[in-house]
Amino acid sequence: MPEPLPPLREVIARYGIRARRQLGQHFLLDINLCRRIVRAAGDLAGKTAIEIGPGPGGLTRALLETGAARVIAVERDPRCVDALSDLSRRYGDRLHVVAGDALDVDVSALAGTDRIAIVANLPYNVATPLLIGWLQRVDSISAMTLMFQKEVAERIVAAPGTSAYGRLAVVTQWLCEAKRAFDVAPTAFVPPPRVTSTVVNLVPRDAPLAPADMATLETVTAAAFGRRRKMLRSALAGLVEDPEALLAREGIAPTARAETLPPEAFCALARGLARLRAPR
Repeated sequence: MPEPLPPLREVIARYGIRARRQLGQHFLLDINLCRRIVRAAGDLAGKTAIEIGPGPGGLTRALLETGAARVIAVERDPRCVDALSDLSRRYGDRLHVVAGDALDVDVSALAGTDRIAIVANLPYNVATPLLIGWLQRVDSISAMTLMFQKEVAERIVAAPGTSAYGRLAVVTQWLCEAKRAFDVAPTAFVPPPRVTSTVVNLVPRDAPLAPADMATLETVTAAAFGRRRKMLRSALAGLVEDPEALLAREGIAPTARAETLPPEAFCALARGLARLRAPR
């Protein structure tokens, strides 16, 4: 029977891990909460799970308790990399710690040919760019269970016609089924952030909601939501010479506003814009 792992607070003290604001660090030390997050990720048996920013390893422990074949933890803080050594000794090859910035790491390459499940308490300051990067490689991902600042989570799962609906909802929901799992109070973290967090489940669709090029879709949504109070004929004026003609060809009222359109309509606009910009 192996010796029990040391408490996370002891690990923090031993390795001198004081949370750094510039790294967006807020550590989860409640192992029961970590297990709840892992349960929200579904069955990980035989899968490769990737964690971003494991810190002292609370969520990592919960992942290793599952039947996951491998857990790959990406951590840029050398103190936390050292702190994960206890887990590496216990779990051997099942845990692979990657020292580096997650923004620079191709998670799909880490897993080889395996489709991956990403489970992470994301640093607030890089959560959105990380998500966009993973969506660009969504074919290699089986599921994502991610913790965001509550406001960002609301933007991800927002429906058309709501104030939170915008670019992030369109691009995410175009590629994934997005559901809110549960909220996490600031008091669950060390140090506590000033905001509530929310765990979100993202499951890639078998196929996108509609055909579109991601870069062009992002261009269209940036223009449309950049002037969200304007009618689309005005909001898209900087993209094409005759926005009303583009909107008419795609069956969209020129007087509509961005927040009323479903993702499929933005895909239609992206295809229309691509045709206009194609060499002749």
